[in-house]
Amino acid sequence: MDLIQNSDHDDLRAGVREVVERFDGAYWRGLEPDRYPEEFVAALTDAGFLGALVPEEYGGGGATLTEASVILEEISASGGNPSACHAQMYIMGTLLRHGSEEQKQRYLPGIADGSLRLQAFGVTEPTAGSETTRIRTRAERVPEGWRINGQKIWTSRALYSDLMILLARTTPFDEVEKKSDGISAFIFDMRDLPGLTINPIPTMMNHNTTEVFFDDVVIPADALIGDEGNGFRYILDGMNAERILIAAECIGDGRFVLERAVDYANGREVFGKPLGANQGVQFPLSRAYAQLCAANLVRFEAAAKFDAGEKCAAEANMAKFLASEASWAAANAALDAHGGFGFAVEYDIERKFRETRLYQVAPINNNLVLAYLGQHVLGLPKSY
Repeated sequence: MDLIQNSDHDDLRAGVREVVERFDGAYWRGLEPDRYPEEFVAALTDAGFLGALVPEEYGGGGATLTEASVILEEISASGGNPSACHAQMYIMGTLLRHGSEEQKQRYLPGIADGSLRLQAFGVTEPTAGSETTRIRTRAERVPEGWRINGQKIWTSRALYSDLMILLARTTPFDEVEKKSDGISAFIFDMRDLPGLTINPIPTMMNHNTTEVFFDDVVIPADALIGDEGNGFRYILDGMNAERILIAAECIGDGRFVLERAVDYANGREVFGKPLGANQGVQFPLSRAYAQLCAANLVRFEAAAKFDAGEKCAAEANMAKFLASEASWAAANAALDAHGGFGFAVEYDIERKFRETRLYQVAPINNNLVLAYLGQHVLGLPKSY
């Protein structure tokens, strides 16, 4: 049973499934609590899906964001966890739109063929959180290039990435007129860098996240992306892409748990009839299905606007909000439908339950999405 699909991408979906179906529930359960899915990432890379957004002139697939979202959706819908590789897709926009031609030539072919991984996005800090303009990590010009000092947190997959895109202050916060000024973006090879320390952070799901410390780390002068001080603006497009891609993953999560729950509710008999005949089981699943379908429409609208170069911040935020709420509703309904078996590891419901819960909090808290819509769409007073 296939739920909530768009038939415009049947061939792409089939191609992704051909790869991901080799990695069943037992594979993903075997990675718990924190092993990185090297084999899965290698298979996606070999099939060209991990380099899908790299333009064809650099050896990639030249895919649209809509197509990239379909790739991640199908991974989730198969029971897999695309968090192992999704960062490469949304991080790449900063390099594609604002990097120099020399930087693109240096990095993109390797990203496309898998010899380089761009998975680490150093933005969030312990004292700044979602208030990105308050970051304290500092980049200072030195004769060798740039000297970095500071700390990042929730820098997922830093242990498994070759490259990092880093956001750091090149002008202190109290010396700028506009709080988003004075922040610069950098791309550099993070392997074997003196002064760079990466510590894993155990979490309730296998997300391979870390904290990263920079102690007089020196990176080359040409690591700077675009103009000094404009880095905050450079990552904004990537944030819209991130929200759209996360929405697609949530749609896939919702498909997976909902399909499992419907199969279980149709096959299990209680009190002489199928479990699914009981409205206490049927209605929550139906409600979650309706929510997923609605979120899916907004996801495709947001992706289409992004691909057309149109403003899409409202749609991207709504897609992430609606999809994360819908996938969580589906996971809850699926857990209830399975009863005690929903907590059994072998059914994969509890794993997806944990994985999809993250997206109400990350990459942006849903309350901040509501605040954005209230202020920037509805014209209500600023709340933060």
